[in-house]
Amino acid sequence: MSDLPRKAVTRTAKLAALPLSFAGRATWSLGKRIGGASAELVGSELQQRTAEQLFSVLGELKGGAMKFGQALSVFESALPEAVAGPYRAALTKLQDAAPPLPTASVRAALAERLGEDWRDLFAEFDEKPAAAASIGQVHRAVWHDGREVAVKIQYPGAGEALLSDLTQLGRFARLLGPLIPGMDIKPLIEELRARVAEELDYALEAEAQRAYAEEFADDAGVLVPDVVCQRDQVLITEWLDGIPLSRVISAGEQEERDRAGQLLARFLFSGTARTGLLHADAHPGNFRLVPTEGRPVSEWRLGVMDFGAVNRLPDGLPPVIGRALRMTLDGDAEEVYAQLSAEGFVRSDIELDPAAVLDYLLPIIEPARAEEFAFSREWLREQAGRIADPRSAAHQLGRQLNLPPSYLLIHRVTLSTIGVLCQLGARVRMRDELMDGLPGFATDADLMPEGPLEEGPLGDDEPGRV
Repeated sequence: MSDLPRKAVTRTAKLAALPLSFAGRATWSLGKRIGGASAELVGSELQQRTAEQLFSVLGELKGGAMKFGQALSVFESALPEAVAGPYRAALTKLQDAAPPLPTASVRAALAERLGEDWRDLFAEFDEKPAAAASIGQVHRAVWHDGREVAVKIQYPGAGEALLSDLTQLGRFARLLGPLIPGMDIKPLIEELRARVAEELDYALEAEAQRAYAEEFADDAGVLVPDVVCQRDQVLITEWLDGIPLSRVISAGEQEERDRAGQLLARFLFSGTARTGLLHADAHPGNFRLVPTEGRPVSEWRLGVMDFGAVNRLPDGLPPVIGRALRMTLDGDAEEVYAQLSAEGFVRSDIELDPAAVLDYLLPIIEPARAEEFAFSREWLREQAGRIADPRSAAHQLGRQLNLPPSYLLIHRVTLSTIGVLCQLGARVRMRDELMDGLPGFATDADLMPEGPLEEGPLGDDEPGRV
C-alpha cells in the first residue's frame, strides 16, 4: 500500500550502514592527516561528508529518521560556515519536503479512514501532495462547504517506522555528536522517541490545534488555522497561505525576517502562557509569514501549523526559568545558583562556583540584555564553540550541570527557536517578549505604570519598564 520503506530489516539495514560509513571516513581522515593535511581542514571535510550522507538517508526513510533530521536541521546555524554551506539546502529540504506516497496509496488510505464515499466530502481534491514530511503528507482540497482545506494523511506503518528508526539511531548517537558542536544528541533522540505516541494520535493533535485556534482567533500577530474534521489517521484543517519561513530564511527582506522573528519569539513565550501548551516542533516547515493585504510588513502575521508535538503546561512555562534569567541579568550569582540548585540543574552531590555559573550563563542570555538583539549564525557558532571546546572553562562547567527531565523538551524547543532566529538573521526585541510571556521574568518595578525614566537593574541608561 505504501512506498514508505518501513520493513524493519530494510530500514535497519540503511541506518546500520551509517556508522560503518562514518568509521570508513574516519579512516580516510587519518590517512589524510598522515599525508600532511591540516587537522582543521580534514575535520571540516569529514564533517561535511558525514552530514551529506546522514541527511540524504534520513530524508529518504521519512519516519523517525526524518523526524530526527528535522530536529537537527534547525541547529545548522551552529556549524562552521565552511561546513554548513554545502548542505544547508539539504537540511532545509528536510524541513518541509519528502518523497510522497503514490496516488493509489492515497486513495486507499482515504477510503479506509473516511469511507468509500470520501470524495463526497470534498468539492475538489488535489491528488498531488502539497507537502510531505516525516509521518504524513498534506493535500490541498476544497471542503464541501467551499472552504479551502489541508488534508493531512498519516503514512501507513508510520508508528512502527518511527519507533524502529529512533531506537536504531540511539545506538550510535555518540557518532553523530560532532555534527552539532556543544549538543548532546542522545537525549534529543530519547525525547523524540517519547513523543512518538502523541504525534501519531491525530485526535490529540486536533484537540491542541483547536485550543490554539480559539485562543488566537482575533490575534493581530499569530494565525492558527482551525480544525475542520478529524477521523482516525486523517486530519483536515483550514488551508494556510503565506510565505514559507524557509523562503524567508533564504531570500526574505530584512523587514520580513525581523517580523517573522519577533512573532516567533512571541509565540514561544506568550503562546504557552495563553494556551497552557508549548508547540514543540519549532522548525521552519511549520511556519508561514502571512501578508495582510494593503498592510505594511510590520502588520503581517505568523501562521503556525502542525500541533502533533506539544508539551502540556497548564500553568505556562515554569516561573523559575524567568526568575533565573532575570537574576542572571541582574548579576545576582548567589540567587541564580540557589534557584538552579533547587530545580536540580546543579546536582546535590557537587558544588560549583556561583560566579563561574553566572559567567557561563551571561553570553547565552545576551539577547535579553539588549533592547533589540540581532540574531546571527556567527553568534550561535560562537556560543556553540565556546561550550564545545574541551579546553574551555565553559565546556568543563557545562559538563557538570544537569538538565532535569521535566525541562528537556522546554530546553530543546527554546534552542530550536533560537536556531531558527539565527537562520532568519532577525532583529528581535527579546526582552519585551520575556516581559510579557515568561512568568517570573518581570519584576514589580517592570509592572509599574510607565512614567519618568528611572535607573533600572540592567544599567543606568535603562528605564524601569522596557
